Amino acid sequence: MSDADVLMAGVAAGLPPVGLDDVPELMSRMDHKYVVGVTTMARLAAELGGRFSVLRIGTLRQFRYTSTYFDTPDLLTFRQHRQERRRRFKVRTRTYLDGGGRWLELKLNGTRGSTDKHRIPYDAAPACELTAEAMRFVGETLVNELGMAAPETLGPVLSTDYRRVTLIDRAGKARLTCDTGLFCHDGERGVPARRDRVLLESKSADGRAVVDRVLRGLGVRPVSVSKYCVAVAVLRGVPANRWQPVMRGYFRL
Repeated sequence: MSDADVLMAGVAAGLPPVGLDDVPELMSRMDHKYVVGVTTMARLAAELGGRFSVLRIGTLRQFRYTSTYFDTPDLLTFRQHRQERRRRFKVRTRTYLDGGGRWLELKLNGTRGSTDKHRIPYDAAPACELTAEAMRFVGETLVNELGMAAPETLGPVLSTDYRRVTLIDRAGKARLTCDTGLFCHDGERGVPARRDRVLLESKSADGRAVVDRVLRGLGVRPVSVSKYCVAVAVLRGVPANRWQPVMRGYFRL
């Protein structure tokens, strides 16, 4: 385990546990992302004090995830994100390796900066394939939610593996996901993120979670980062100027 993995295991062990039923879904939400070192993460955990709980499933508080992302041959969804299109989407399968099954997820960015996630169970299908049912789900959701047609061709591009600890604000409808040990791979090449970094995602209904306030007090500002987009950039070497500052701090480039 990495330095960040060990730190987050310790943070999780010191918090009261809650089950999945107590985790706010927040399928429509405002997100703020941060990349922090282990020292800052330890300070953040101390500042949050007893306000947060940690997700526990069975005996586990830290979970392994793998996500496979789908795109067009010319990387339409990557280009939409790089160009900051107000209406854009990402398609992925997400497998919860420590329980929780597999889901097909469609993440949408709307005109007001919110993120909406739609998903269907996907246990019966391979993680690296989109079935006819999956394509119907993607097409109908894009038409209904964003008024756009789905691409004719979507295929697997790359996968990301990581560990996650999920913290839940007991005083409000907000949560913080803490990802460590990110590894990006596409079947030909693999690139690990720095082992002393934690990718945080503050998720709340209004974008004003207590975590965001505490991080500002620690001198940490939100960053623009997408696991899929930075993975495309580091694996394929495509231009990604807007993410270069994050990539230099998150990967050893």
